[in-house]
Amino acid sequence: MQDKVIVVVGATGGIGSALARKLATNGAKLVLAARDKVKLTTLANELPGKVLTVPTDITQPQQVDALIQATLAHFGQIDVLVNAAGLGILKPYNNIEPAELDRILDLNLKGCFYTTQAAAQEMQKRRAGHICNLVGILGKHSMAMAAAYSASKFGVVGFSKCMAEELKRFGIKFTLFYFGGVDSPFWDNVSLKVDRKRMLSCETAANAIFYAVSAEPQAVPMEINIQPDNHLFF
Repeated sequence: MQDKVIVVVGATGGIGSALARKLATNGAKLVLAARDKVKLTTLANELPGKVLTVPTDITQPQQVDALIQATLAHFGQIDVLVNAAGLGILKPYNNIEPAELDRILDLNLKGCFYTTQAAAQEMQKRRAGHICNLVGILGKHSMAMAAAYSASKFGVVGFSKCMAEELKRFGIKFTLFYFGGVDSPFWDNVSLKVDRKRMLSCETAANAIFYAVSAEPQAVPMEINIQPDNHLFF
């Protein structure tokens, strides 16, 4: 982990911030991206080591390109990209407004595609890299009230697997994370009643991501599936 350059998108969220803390204490060179500049600065000030913050709206391709270029200008390379940004909309299919569908597809699917695409192009030049996309269990299994959310996350799985096939000959690894319910700010604006006390912690998710990005070079942890024991999908 020492001196690896790791870009964490969605760094101010629950999983993103927990991961940033773990990576920073283990010597990684961090690039933290999120939309809120103040939250980014606050988080960066808590962390040891070399930290670059780049306020970024990943739904805007130009801002994604600026994030990648800032990373290269500051650190010279990108070793790992972690896509931890996401939006949750859980409601009956017939109550989903067109604007809501656009918003969730723009962030969860298109934003993740833009960051993955931009990072992969730089990794391909070095013939090395690791892309970690946080899908969530609803990108693998269906659930009532999750039509829009699952549409966005199943899309992430599709393009990630296609890119992995294209890029494996360049030494670029992909890991997809299917976490079950994680007690994070994701749920703050979701009206669905859930027992957050029985969910996974953000630290549990961060530990799993850390395991994947610190694995030996020849190991490819392709998928990691962790769910709370009270809500299992098989």
